[in-house]
Amino acid sequence: MLITETPIEVRYQETDQMGVVYHANYLVWFEIGRTKFVEALGLNYHQGMEQHNVVSPVIDAQISYKHAVRYGEKPVVKTWLEAYDGLRTVYRYEILNGAGDLAVTGTTTHTIVDKDTFRPLSIRRKFPDWHAAYQDQLKKEE
Repeated sequence: MLITETPIEVRYQETDQMGVVYHANYLVWFEIGRTKFVEALGLNYHQGMEQHNVVSPVIDAQISYKHAVRYGEKPVVKTWLEAYDGLRTVYRYEILNGAGDLAVTGTTTHTIVDKDTFRPLSIRRKFPDWHAAYQDQLKKEE
């Protein structure tokens, strides 16, 4: 099973007055990790979906905070495929702080839709290469 590790540099504007990363920024880091995961599979959001007038919105996000990440640290976002059913994709994340402690865990669930109508689409039918790559990852998990 593929697990990508994406280093993040904490920028000052991502922190509060205590020098702790503001909680909403972790969702941005999830997106950075997810993009790197997709690229590691040999896929590309822009060329693979967006040029076909398809987008992949988040339909659910779960996040749990364990330890703070602070300004000056070099956290890492670990990303992998948790679940996929042909319509919905669930990515799992772990963010390790600069000391290597588990700081944040979470998931995001995505579907794909037509950009103009927001009508849901089947990944299996619309993007068979994505479907095959995700199915392959799930088989490696077993």
